[in-house]
Amino acid sequence: MSSPRPAPPVHSPQDSWDSMLPGPPSRNNFGSSDLSPSGLLAFPSGSSISVLDSRSLQLVSTLPLPVPPSTSSNSLSPFVTSVRWTPLPLRRDLLSTEPSSSHLLLAAADRQGRICLLDFRSRSPVLWFETDPASKSGVQDLCWVQARSDSCLLASINGPSTLSLYNISSGRCVFQYEAAPEFLSCLRRDPFDSRHFCVLGLKGFLLSVKVLGETEADIILREFQIPTDCAELQKLERDAAASTNGSNSLSPASAAFPLYMVRFAFSPHWRHIVFVSFPRELVVFDMKYETALFTTALPRGCGKFLDVLPDPNKDLLYCAHLDGKLSTWRRKEREQIHIMCSMEELIPSIGTSVPSPSILAVLICQSDSTFQNVGKLYSDVPHSSSPDVDFDSPFDFCDEPLLVSKTHLISISDDGKIWNWLLTAEGAESMQKDDTNLGLVADVSEAPVPETNASMVVSSTGGPAMEAGKQLKCLDGSRSGPSNSTLEDMSFKISLVGQLQLLSSTVTMLAVPSPSLTATLARGGNYPAVAVPLVALGTQIGTIDIVDVSANSVAASFSVHNGMVRGLRWLGNSRLVSFSYSQVNEKSGGYINRLVVTCTRSGLNKTFRVLQKPERAPIRALRASSSGRYLLILFRDAPVEVWAMTKTPIMLRSLALPFTVVEWTLPTVPRPAQTGSSRQSSSLSRDRTDLASDGASTPTQASSSDSKAVSSDGSQDDTSESFAFALVNGALGVFEVHGRRIRDFRPKWPSSSFVSFDGLITAMAYRLPHVVMGDRSGNIRWWDITTGHSSSFNTHREGIRRIKFSPVVAGDHSRGRIAVLFYDNTFSVFDLDSQDPLANSLLQPQFPGTLVLELDWLPLRTDKKDPLVLCIAGADGSFRLVEVHTNDKKLGYGPQSRNIKERFRPMPLCSPILLPTPHALALRMVLQLGVRPSWFNTCSTTIEKRPHLIPGAALYSGDLRNYMIELPPVGDSVVPEMLLKILEPYRKEGCIIDDERAKLYAKLVNKGCSVRFAFAAAIFGESSEAFFWLQLPHALKYLINKLVNKYPQNPHVAASNSELDDTAILKRITSKERSMPGTRKKDALGQLRLMAFEQEELWETANERIPWHEKLEGEEAIQNRVHELVSVGNLEAAVSLLLSTPPESSYFYPNALRAVALSSAVSRSLLELAVKVVAANMVRTDRSLSGTHLLCAVGRYQEACSQLQDAGCWTDAATLAATHLKGSDYSRVLQRWAGHVLHAEHNIWRALILYVAAGALQEVLVALREAQQPDTAAMFILACREIHEEIIANLGNSDDESSSLMKDKLRHLPGLDPDNEDVIAVGEFYGQYQRKLVHLCMDSQPFSD
Repeated sequence: MSSPRPAPPVHSPQDSWDSMLPGPPSRNNFGSSDLSPSGLLAFPSGSSISVLDSRSLQLVSTLPLPVPPSTSSNSLSPFVTSVRWTPLPLRRDLLSTEPSSSHLLLAAADRQGRICLLDFRSRSPVLWFETDPASKSGVQDLCWVQARSDSCLLASINGPSTLSLYNISSGRCVFQYEAAPEFLSCLRRDPFDSRHFCVLGLKGFLLSVKVLGETEADIILREFQIPTDCAELQKLERDAAASTNGSNSLSPASAAFPLYMVRFAFSPHWRHIVFVSFPRELVVFDMKYETALFTTALPRGCGKFLDVLPDPNKDLLYCAHLDGKLSTWRRKEREQIHIMCSMEELIPSIGTSVPSPSILAVLICQSDSTFQNVGKLYSDVPHSSSPDVDFDSPFDFCDEPLLVSKTHLISISDDGKIWNWLLTAEGAESMQKDDTNLGLVADVSEAPVPETNASMVVSSTGGPAMEAGKQLKCLDGSRSGPSNSTLEDMSFKISLVGQLQLLSSTVTMLAVPSPSLTATLARGGNYPAVAVPLVALGTQIGTIDIVDVSANSVAASFSVHNGMVRGLRWLGNSRLVSFSYSQVNEKSGGYINRLVVTCTRSGLNKTFRVLQKPERAPIRALRASSSGRYLLILFRDAPVEVWAMTKTPIMLRSLALPFTVVEWTLPTVPRPAQTGSSRQSSSLSRDRTDLASDGASTPTQASSSDSKAVSSDGSQDDTSESFAFALVNGALGVFEVHGRRIRDFRPKWPSSSFVSFDGLITAMAYRLPHVVMGDRSGNIRWWDITTGHSSSFNTHREGIRRIKFSPVVAGDHSRGRIAVLFYDNTFSVFDLDSQDPLANSLLQPQFPGTLVLELDWLPLRTDKKDPLVLCIAGADGSFRLVEVHTNDKKLGYGPQSRNIKERFRPMPLCSPILLPTPHALALRMVLQLGVRPSWFNTCSTTIEKRPHLIPGAALYSGDLRNYMIELPPVGDSVVPEMLLKILEPYRKEGCIIDDERAKLYAKLVNKGCSVRFAFAAAIFGESSEAFFWLQLPHALKYLINKLVNKYPQNPHVAASNSELDDTAILKRITSKERSMPGTRKKDALGQLRLMAFEQEELWETANERIPWHEKLEGEEAIQNRVHELVSVGNLEAAVSLLLSTPPESSYFYPNALRAVALSSAVSRSLLELAVKVVAANMVRTDRSLSGTHLLCAVGRYQEACSQLQDAGCWTDAATLAATHLKGSDYSRVLQRWAGHVLHAEHNIWRALILYVAAGALQEVLVALREAQQPDTAAMFILACREIHEEIIANLGNSDDESSSLMKDKLRHLPGLDPDNEDVIAVGEFYGQYQRKLVHLCMDSQPFSD
């Protein structure tokens, strides 16, 4: 685990005290959340959006959504109801545009129907969409859809039943669809086609939308109905209509029916398949067949379904339930039937509050599954046991069962907790590895996480490649056949591997520690107590959260009360006192007051003042002295009690006076050394000769004579403390508490100029020698108790609830700054040392939409240049820190140039996507070109078994290029050194990548450039690009194998075998290779099926689907089944199915004609049978697919494929071609398909792999040039040459003449000849890109989060 240390001392526009902790999310946020492919988790909490790093579970930032401009500043911001990260990747078009943060855009919508686009880097909205401001209908869900390759549209569900599409450049609505009376529930985008998304309603209405452009004519709609039981929903609708009389007609589905969840997800493995979860049903729906393939009822004993999540790598489903459980479902082989195989708890029963918190959302980490694919395809698996097993490491022992797959899940609960779960599927222990294939048996990628590793902070203990390698090394090294790893053999386990605690409930109280000199003098010494960077927050549910403001995180949470915390104060800097009360019953009217002292070190709660009977009055407030020795307990209409807070608290006195407000004196500290004279501008500054440091600063040296000087400045001796008070009649006074004695301090009373009161005093602050008061009419008065001088002004605001003196340090020009909280929940900052405090006041312009419940100053100033920091508890449940900067007497909000306070983090925040765009691209280039693992400065001790690196220590003291594994074969050789120098601030602090991924990179860095490119893409969340690089070696081997077959062979070879068999050639090419990357088993494909291009793979995928539909009835289903059977070449079954059509069917004649034509291609006897059944005439034509069947019957497969492609059936055309075509005919089908995928579906990486398989390598360069990715084009050429040279080298080791002939013919890949103009241009563009990147990096200041 990383050792605690601060984040890098690098500058950020946001790296200041301005920070925020959100309240917990609730059902008012509609369970919205989104996890970006790069690992950033965004979810709404109240009216704010929290962004977390999903791997380390650290809060990166909180973005409050601005208040609507039409509403008053005193109103609360609406709840955020939906968030969605942009799908656009990190832009690399540096040569044509300036770097942008378009990859960090976040769409957000709220309960009033507003939708905006937030730039996460600038923490501000960049666009507000043009929604109807009058309707106020909330937004249910958002979804991005790609209409063009370089831009997206935003789809939203507005109100109960309106689907809208927005242009993200103009913000205008370009399309609307009304689905009333259906309640629309959620939107999801198709992983196979970025133009396509679906909308689901609560009653099973499914709308398919394909966006071809931005006009209404370019939008293709299809409507489906998924059968489901709506009886429960109809009852809820009747109840809602009766209770609200139709007033919530504009409410979205989640507002109208918060516990009736209907969700769906596209299958990541099978096109057209969607998984739908109704509250009591799970449905698998096939959109091509327009029918449900599988339906199952809610298992007995389970809570209703909350969401459905398909596993990215396995045919598994995870279903979240409303009762906090998670069920795992596996698919039966060759069927779309799912069987539940495990049930786990997402809310552990130990340590949770009663009632148990609710799960709001569950998400799957896509980035982890991408790295799992990288690790399992390229991990090096030696044939013998490993000699370097570290017996000192508990992770190196091999008694664990074999991991088949692992999936990271994140769940969000309404008590402010974020949970990180690891789901593992473990196979039988006898499973062995297959030494003939580099692909690991099943999906091994990482070692199991020990069950004990369920701590508050994620501990990165092992990398995928290394730990998986150790797993396999410890298995028997003998050779064995491929294991039959099936889902039926697996056992599933869930482990908690991380947890983040945010605020547990809505904040009701706030307290900052204010230790004084007297807090330590009793123990000896002349130093004031240390001001700890902690703030205590009381919450609605009775917990007390301790916030570490230096880390902006919850350091501890104590469950203290059963009800709302109504008062909270620090006793010194390590104990808290709090109270709550409950009314016994309405008749007697008595109250039970509960007072608790909480030790923040041990977490022990100790009650005091426990009475046997209820009391007449509840406690109104607590006031603790700055030393923590004395406590005042104020009751409603009852005496005030004075307590000595010793180990066992003792009541000293009961003061039966009609107090309205009481406040202890603020801490005083010894005077600093001679600091020179200061300006005296008002009565406050004239009352003393030197400025005193406030007691809340960090330790300041003081002599014993200085400590005695305190008493001469009007304070008492070392052990006495005083408090000021006001009575109902307006009388003022100061009492002194010394030991057990309480006496009147007898201050000098205000002079006659003091204006008579026209209202009760409601707030007071006391710091020797001044008392400041505020009344319910908005007047502020202050009074010097040593001279009797006084002054006042009117704030022209509502009554005043709190007044807080700001901390003072040596050199301050004023010690009269106060923060004032008004009864309308707004606040202002005044400087009483100024000539006109009202004119120089600082009002509250920066928090529109956030009402302030409580505020206080953070007592951590050490220098007069440090800003004043306000702690604010908002009515939205959040906690904020706000800087108030001072410049002489001027006040102002916002950051200024100064020494940045470093934010403490328990472990470095390793999220490269958050780096400035030029620095992110620099890191990407360094990872691609190959850097030694020793460059990563992590806290791990296992990378290459090297010793722990001290932050900042480098392995090489000279040329940084020594870190590179080799001089780059493309581009400028000096550039890597410059990029490493630019990335040095991040490397020193260990915040490049985390231990686990650094270990994976260490395993892969020498496995070839393709895997490095895949790793670099996966780091930045570009999974499609990563899959492209993983498939590239396989595609090139396929292409070279095809080219080998074209050339004439040696006569001997030709005589024995006139044409080389594909599989034989490929086997001969690879038989003498060392373990080449890219070879893998079908079971290890996972999401790589999306990149399938080989004939066998396409045929197998199509064949897998056929049994799913065998039991379907209806004419349309029969037509689709015939089409599938013809595509895979099963003509006999197709003829049998066609001939089963009854004569009265409208499809009888077309089916009969096709049966005759197809039967003629099978056998004479089948043809005769078909002719007997067929009628003489064909009444009318069938749909276009029938023509392709007739073409197949006469062997014209090329034309049939073209006809299918013209009809938009691209996958079917590829399946047909894979079944019947070879060589250039098959390549033409692939190349045309690639063009469609690139230009219509905008999936560049899928298109590129098809171009490679088709042999159109120059088309790849053209596509990358049009996409303005010069770096990728250069890396593509580099990877192709490396793979090509390796294949040819292995081919050349053979002695036969055919190998020599093939080596001569395949000296260069077609289209990538070094003399080719396009290839030369790619190299030149890459050089320009590198130079521009270096300049941009040097212009950008490094910063962390």
